[in-house]
Amino acid sequence: MAQSLRRPLHYVFKIGKRTETIKFYRDVLGMKILRHEEFDQGCEATCNGPYDGKWSKTMIGYGSEDDQFVVELTYNYGIGSYEHGNDFLGLTIHSTTIVEKAKQLGYPVSQEDDLSVLVCPDGYKFKIVNKSDEGSKSGPIKAYSLASSNLEKSLDFWTRLAGMTLFKQEGKKALLGFSEEQCQLELVDVGTQINHATAYGRIAFGFPREKVPEMEKLMKSENQTILTPLVSLPTPGKATVTVVIVADPDKHEICFATDEDFRQLSELDPNATELLDKAIEADKSDEWFAKKGKTKESA
Repeated sequence: MAQSLRRPLHYVFKIGKRTETIKFYRDVLGMKILRHEEFDQGCEATCNGPYDGKWSKTMIGYGSEDDQFVVELTYNYGIGSYEHGNDFLGLTIHSTTIVEKAKQLGYPVSQEDDLSVLVCPDGYKFKIVNKSDEGSKSGPIKAYSLASSNLEKSLDFWTRLAGMTLFKQEGKKALLGFSEEQCQLELVDVGTQINHATAYGRIAFGFPREKVPEMEKLMKSENQTILTPLVSLPTPGKATVTVVIVADPDKHEICFATDEDFRQLSELDPNATELLDKAIEADKSDEWFAKKGKTKESA
């Protein structure tokens, strides 16, 4: 097992159009299904949002969660869509094939700051850099961008409290991380209050086991927001991971998880694709709503 360290793990997206979104991730972004899990009731740490019903978690990415930053897709069976705010600004991916695949399959491609931009069926943005990722240790996902209402306050939180290093700052943008070889956090000062709406996500980090309780104590001592106090989250048949959920000054949700336990939990499941495909085939929620003369509610 790899050495436990501080590292970014994944970003959580809530999705309502599971079939269409999974197709986008597979066929356009070229990602693979790493794990898939179904749950009958809501997560104690609100991993699926503030919902109590049946939901699923799909981990998807380009490689092992031991080495690379990935995406967590949470799907609540009774919810068809989520309102987007201005909080999440995109994932930056290096690829020489994604844009061409998108055009071939009829997905719109726009331009933003000399980058190609795609939007998945559930409304999340992907910034594509036309560059090969060959030889990279961090994988194709290079950065996750979050909006800040006050860059100075955000930088104080992420460096002094979360322990990140500021690698680069230009105007209203800053790039931070625990290592330059890892996927990095981009903060962008948008000059206005941050609205998380109902599609709000969560960034997860792995920390050495003894550091997670220490992080909770630090956040409490600094009067920061604790969303979920230290709690152990069991996954049936897999490892139990201890986490604490906090919020930064703009209320971005942050999960600090015990890295040693997460490495056991996140072992690649060779049956993941089959499990997901079966779950999608068995999902009759759209049909149920249609019989009632309704469509799935927006969160």
